[in-house]
Amino acid sequence: MKIALAQQNYHIGNFEDNTRKIIEGIDWAKKQGADLVLFSELCVCGYPPRDFLEFADFISKCKQAIDEIKQYADTIAVLVGAPDINPVREGKDLFNAAYFLYEKEVKAVVHKTCLPNYDVFDEYRYFEPAYNWKIIDFKGKKLAVTICEDIWNLGDNPLYRNCPMDELMKQQPDIMLNLSASPFDYTHVEDRKAIIKLNVEKYKLPMLYCNCVGSQTEIVFDGGSLVFDKHANLIKQLPLFEEAMEIVELNADGNFTLSVTTAAKDLPDAEFNPAELDYNLCTAEIHNAIVMAIKDYFSKMGFTKAILGSSGGIDSAVTLALACTALGKENVRAILMPSPYSTGHSVSDAEQLSKNLGNPYDIIPIKNIYESFLAELKPIYKDLPFGVAEENIQARTRGNLLMAIANKFGYILLNTSNKSELATGYGTLYGDMAGGIGVLGDCYKMQVYALAKYINRSKAIIPHNIINKPPSAELRPDQKDSDSLPDYSILDKILYQYIERRQGPAAIKAQGFDAVLVDRVLKMVNINEYKRNQFCPIIRISPKAFGVGRRVPIVGKYLS
Repeated sequence: MKIALAQQNYHIGNFEDNTRKIIEGIDWAKKQGADLVLFSELCVCGYPPRDFLEFADFISKCKQAIDEIKQYADTIAVLVGAPDINPVREGKDLFNAAYFLYEKEVKAVVHKTCLPNYDVFDEYRYFEPAYNWKIIDFKGKKLAVTICEDIWNLGDNPLYRNCPMDELMKQQPDIMLNLSASPFDYTHVEDRKAIIKLNVEKYKLPMLYCNCVGSQTEIVFDGGSLVFDKHANLIKQLPLFEEAMEIVELNADGNFTLSVTTAAKDLPDAEFNPAELDYNLCTAEIHNAIVMAIKDYFSKMGFTKAILGSSGGIDSAVTLALACTALGKENVRAILMPSPYSTGHSVSDAEQLSKNLGNPYDIIPIKNIYESFLAELKPIYKDLPFGVAEENIQARTRGNLLMAIANKFGYILLNTSNKSELATGYGTLYGDMAGGIGVLGDCYKMQVYALAKYINRSKAIIPHNIINKPPSAELRPDQKDSDSLPDYSILDKILYQYIERRQGPAAIKAQGFDAVLVDRVLKMVNINEYKRNQFCPIIRISPKAFGVGRRVPIVGKYLS
């Protein structure tokens, strides 16, 4: 049996384009002589559709798309993902389903059992879990079809009471097929291999796993679809961060015609959960994820041009380089806005960066605007000393200028704040926290430096002075980030323990971190939730990003 994997980039609610892609995938698979083509989870409507699922018209369009797609499933079987209406009154109105199409008919519909309701997932809000499980008979093979999370309920702490493969094994299937929408994070590429290996070892069946690719606002899907033989060897892996079609052939004895890519013994045995933050972990993959996320955010929203403030600092430099890669250098405009406290090298460094990249840039000094603010505020401020208010005026002036240019010329503002800054509240609301998408908001400061070095891997794109100089907001004389924050090499490690690993203060202190510092850092995180709640969407590259996947009270007293 020849089976094709269709790893495609879908657009939520773009039924016309999604349907076109799926039909093109079917046609390609036909030409390759495939018996069956496997697509990804909810590919018809795009994942995650969220509250679109509450609209009857949206569900109707899903059904119409299935009706169109099935006309192409004539001599070939097709597995596609789409919602299915629950026919009974009890329970949720919908199932997350896989449709088995053949001979221009819907031959079977498989419902997802394990509905994730953690981090960025909220499937139980919309879907009813499956309550019956049946294999699909096709050309002498018994197909065990599951959907994404269905294969993750293994290990010593199962999240769900039902394991669909346990039920399907009672019917003696020959092969496992999984339609997935599994987001990227810097641990998850290896996690998937581990979980599929565990499934194959448990059930002694080959598995084909088809994951989608592409970014949906903050969530990045990296593809990397997989084929494992019944001995838990990796046979085929599709590329990361790009669309791809591949075909594999399963022999009558349950083995594939392709040779082994990676032996079972060389694949991970458990999910990867780093005990400490590794600044250099998966830097290339993080780079590619962010580039794809920027590209998809702009293309799917109908935007073409970006703008950002270029300060001569590491965060704006990395953001600018990533944006130029994603959108083309001619489509990214940098605005240099030196203040009275900006150093000369900051301007020259930012200029050199744009010259290296070849992107357009402008210089707008903010001294006069800033002094105008101070003059108008003097009757109210009187002779109060210089403080954070004056610093924030500069940041908000820059934000106003950037938004003014963006509005005038149709740019989308890229935010340059990193995760360390967002965690500690080291940013100005409506100033440097303004933007349409947070490019580095899930990258700790030290990860930003790692990205800079990766960007410079072949030649010096980001000037060395930007990388080497002490970071500074330059909002007052001789300011350094270290005046307000602990050293980033320590701060990031504490933040990782609290945010990603959900360790409390006692557990973090037990790792050897200074007790006073830990209390200070955790307090900064919690009291600044109100700022993050007003922030733009953040491209997710970690297992726990700020945004929809992390929900903590704004007015909570805990550790604040």
